[in-house]
Amino acid sequence: MRPFLKIVYQPYKWIIVIPFVFTITMILGLICIFSGLLFKQSGVNTIAVIWSKLCCAIAPLKVIIKGKKNYSRNKSYVIVSNHQSMADIPVIHGHLGLKIKWIMKKELRKIPIFGSACHHLGCIYVDRKNHDAAIKSIRKAQKRLSETASVLFFAEGTRSRNGKVMPFKKGAFKFACEMNLPILPITIKNSLHVLPSDSLDLIPGMIEIIVHRPIHISGHHMDHLDDVIEHTRQMISSAL
Repeated sequence: MRPFLKIVYQPYKWIIVIPFVFTITMILGLICIFSGLLFKQSGVNTIAVIWSKLCCAIAPLKVIIKGKKNYSRNKSYVIVSNHQSMADIPVIHGHLGLKIKWIMKKELRKIPIFGSACHHLGCIYVDRKNHDAAIKSIRKAQKRLSETASVLFFAEGTRSRNGKVMPFKKGAFKFACEMNLPILPITIKNSLHVLPSDSLDLIPGMIEIIVHRPIHISGHHMDHLDDVIEHTRQMISSAL
């Protein structure tokens, strides 16, 4: 974005975008909670998709999906993605077309309305400081997943501050083996420039989601799990 347009955008961001996102998060979060109590997760997912698309539209963010032929909306996957920005969340949930359940750190559950709404969506809260407790939480959540639900892992474990893909953790790949689900590698491109980590320096822009071919992983891959993880990381990194 040109410097002049960036300056002009700032009042719009603070007066319109941020209050709008906060308001719809609270309103639709409450609706998600009541829907979760009365209906199934599919209804809550629809509300979450609406929230995601509204957040992208108000910014505005243009989202381009590449590799649509590499996945089916009627199948389940363990989605493994890089993570550059908080913008990644509405971009993926609103535009990928899958019923996504997020792996989230347990501290987020304490956020009023938002934490409860994510619980009813079927998100999985884990204690990242306690590996055994995290695995137990994920295994417990397996029983609540529908046949068309996909679980998303930001395999780096945190946001990249420089855009480079950091080493992946093993959790997503072990989960895929246990659930007998294919890994769906995804590259998120340009979100760091739209909304840098640890800031509210949001600007309009275009974000690309590049969906790679699924990687079918099974028990016999466990002996070579590090190779599978590095192959997946290289696949995601090469598209940046």
